[in-house]
Amino acid sequence: MSGGGVYSLTTRGAEDVINAATPLLLDALNSMKIPENQDGFTFSDMGTADGGTSLKMVEKFIHALQKKVPGISINIVYADQPKNDFNGLVQTVLGLGHFSSYLERTNNVYPLFSANSFYKQILPDYTLDFGFSAAAMHWLSRKPCDLSNHVHMVGADGEEYLRFAEQGRKDWESILLNRARELRSGGQLVLLNFCRDEKGKYLGNTTGVNMFSNFAKIWQDFMAQGRIKEEEYQSMTLPQYYNTVEELSSPLINIENPVYQAGLRLKQIETHITPCSFADSFKVHHDAHRFAKEYIPTIRSWNESIFFGALDSQRPFEERQQIIHDYYKTYQDQVEESPELHRMDYVHAFTIIEKI
Repeated sequence: MSGGGVYSLTTRGAEDVINAATPLLLDALNSMKIPENQDGFTFSDMGTADGGTSLKMVEKFIHALQKKVPGISINIVYADQPKNDFNGLVQTVLGLGHFSSYLERTNNVYPLFSANSFYKQILPDYTLDFGFSAAAMHWLSRKPCDLSNHVHMVGADGEEYLRFAEQGRKDWESILLNRARELRSGGQLVLLNFCRDEKGKYLGNTTGVNMFSNFAKIWQDFMAQGRIKEEEYQSMTLPQYYNTVEELSSPLINIENPVYQAGLRLKQIETHITPCSFADSFKVHHDAHRFAKEYIPTIRSWNESIFFGALDSQRPFEERQQIIHDYYKTYQDQVEESPELHRMDYVHAFTIIEKI
């Protein structure tokens, strides 16, 4: 993931999703019974990256909570994997980077930072009041296999697909079981997960060019041209899984599932499509070059490191850099040539979960 605030600056769609879901978070907060004598409240933002996309939501949450329970102090726990750019995250949250921070406008708020991923327990048992995550939990704990003819599980089939589906099932249950241990009784989770919706739509596949198929096609062309080797093509498999609504719901409604037995209950789940802000802006300014130049960085922000990592480490560093530059330039040229065909709409399942 791009660091130093670059992720939030280039990934406007992620913030759009969080802003769209903010009323859902506030409804979940208002449904909670918080004792008047409770002096502290803990909120976690899991898979936070550089923290910029959730700043507005967190500020609204703080104001709503302190209106509900005046004088309460709030811990905001930002968590991500150890390789995350925590320097960039701290700068964002403290208002030292590209963004204005809610800390300048609130009192009794204490940001904390954790390098534990959501595949581990982040907080002690029964200490979390409200957990949140957006556009993060589709990243798997491990890549179950390389895909022979694609770069993402949405294009997989047969045994390869089944291996991704099984990894996705195990990882989703692991995430939920860790949250079940952390949450207090009555605690809430609001999770905004990439998904495949009821009509089979998913990120970058709502209309026009299928983004993931285009990733694979350009990578295949590079292999056919001799730019990359076959093993480099196959190594480029994104360690992601997009659950269906049924897969997301199953451990929360199946009474025999360990997640259900741990006390988590599904309150609400619904799918949302958030339009690509760059494509919508193009409809106004009609500048294909500008659209392509703005659109590609948001793609690079979350997958460039995976493409780069697939290249043979024995290649000179500069050669690997050139291949990656040419790869995204090819995609950018396609967007500029046919801008009306390209967009990266976000497809999420907005899920509210309660700990009984």
